[in-house]
Amino acid sequence: MRTPTLRRLADVVFTTDAKQRLRITRSLLATSVYVICVALMGYACWAGFMDIGDVQVFTVLIVINALVWYAALRSGFNLRFEDPALTLPQILASLTLIVGAYSITGPIHGSTMMLLTLVMVFGIFNLKARASKIAAAYTVTLMGLAMVYKMRTDPVYYPLKLEVAHFVLTASIVPTISMLAAQLSSLRAKLQAQKDELAQAVTRIQILATRDELTGLCNRRHMRDVLNQHQQRLGRSGFHPFCLAILDLDHFKRVNDTHGHGVGDEVLRHFAEQAHAALREVDVLARWGGEEFLLLLVNTTPDLAQLGIERIRDKLSKSPLVLDQLILPVTFSAGLTGYSNGEPLDTCIERADRALYEAKKNGRNRTEIAVEQAHLHAPPVDATATAAAHDQSAA
Repeated sequence: MRTPTLRRLADVVFTTDAKQRLRITRSLLATSVYVICVALMGYACWAGFMDIGDVQVFTVLIVINALVWYAALRSGFNLRFEDPALTLPQILASLTLIVGAYSITGPIHGSTMMLLTLVMVFGIFNLKARASKIAAAYTVTLMGLAMVYKMRTDPVYYPLKLEVAHFVLTASIVPTISMLAAQLSSLRAKLQAQKDELAQAVTRIQILATRDELTGLCNRRHMRDVLNQHQQRLGRSGFHPFCLAILDLDHFKRVNDTHGHGVGDEVLRHFAEQAHAALREVDVLARWGGEEFLLLLVNTTPDLAQLGIERIRDKLSKSPLVLDQLILPVTFSAGLTGYSNGEPLDTCIERADRALYEAKKNGRNRTEIAVEQAHLHAPPVDATATAAAHDQSAA
């Protein structure tokens, strides 16, 4: 019972967003610096170096500061800014409070200087180079002004010689941390750029491995994997029948010889675009080689699959390829067959190829259907459902 309760409580305090939780956690962790400040002031008050009223006022300021940043992060207000963690503003606020602590802790004020470096370290992994320089310049300037002011108003506890030493340490250490932060920021930027380049390279490799570069369709290798998956699914379930068709562009060699390979490439791209637009989302079209394409039509029979092929033919007839003053009608011949459960895929593809040969032989721009060899053993098909699917996609 306790674990779910604590989890819900954590979600309320830190939100359920992983990035926001991390930002809030880091901000609250940074309050440990304030706790040290308050503890140090408590000691100074106990030792008689500080007035209890100053400790109380400073503690209230610390609490208000912590609540303001928590509210900004918890409410999502921080998401409006380029740096959602609000790293630089939080660090500047913390540095201001520590310089304030330095100014009111009297004889033990030197101990608060170490907290300046601690605050800078909190931002070393998040600050960008420019923000780090701003924080360093702000720290040195503000600390210098505070030292001058205290040397004039409280020379007993803030003598000139001691404050000069303190300032030299501040002016040396803080910029050094700033330089380190800038170097880390530059390193992070380089690593992120390399990561982005690697991700883009992996994406390009994946595309090249599965897509035909010219048409953007599946390539032969990836189509083989897709066919194997459908073959295995049909073998396991006995359902989900599919058909294969080989589509070959008519007189493509004549186009290349007459108009050049550049126009031929445009014909291939045009065909791929129009055919893909005419098919159902579940169907898969791949460039099989040259001007040949292999079409996978799922959950259907050859008679109904032919309707899908005719939609391609109809779309092409209404959308000839137009290049400058050249208008090229694009037609194709197709050999279609159904896959018989258990037969080798190559057997089915060869049967579709023979049907394609018949389509060319009988005049081109037509579809010939080859009956499966094991048609009698093919799984039953819900003709009503498949017909409805084709009608819906055609609409």
